[in-house]
Amino acid sequence: MRIRNGQIDHALVHETSVQNIDIKGEIMLPILGILVSVLMGSIGQIFIKKGLNNLGGLDFSLGLIGSYMRIFLSPLIIFGIVIYFFGVFFWLYGLSKVELSYAFPFVSLSYILVFIFSWFLLGENITPLRWIGLATICLGVFLVGRS
Repeated sequence: MRIRNGQIDHALVHETSVQNIDIKGEIMLPILGILVSVLMGSIGQIFIKKGLNNLGGLDFSLGLIGSYMRIFLSPLIIFGIVIYFFGVFFWLYGLSKVELSYAFPFVSLSYILVFIFSWFLLGENITPLRWIGLATICLGVFLVGRS
């Protein structure tokens, strides 16, 4: 901010504000793409797991090809793979705008999402030690995001 003769130079203040918005917009859109990718990958994993649960135990006595045909013909598994696949496009956008060393730690958010979705949607039992591990991951993501 510049003050001339006791007056604030509003043009300079406005220009600085616009520059800050541009910088934030430049980084926020790639981060949003990365976060959407992580969310889609996590949701895809839940659908894949739900599909596998619906199949019951896999019996590879049918042979490898027969067993995998059974897996890949499951509607829930197909849907999970499709969601996971489309998440890659958001990841590619985000990665094209930021450094890999900055983007990749956001992938660990998928641990958090899958953890919570598994507990809430699949009814999985979460031990206290797993909760501590989750808190550690959250701290790490926070620290990297602040860099």
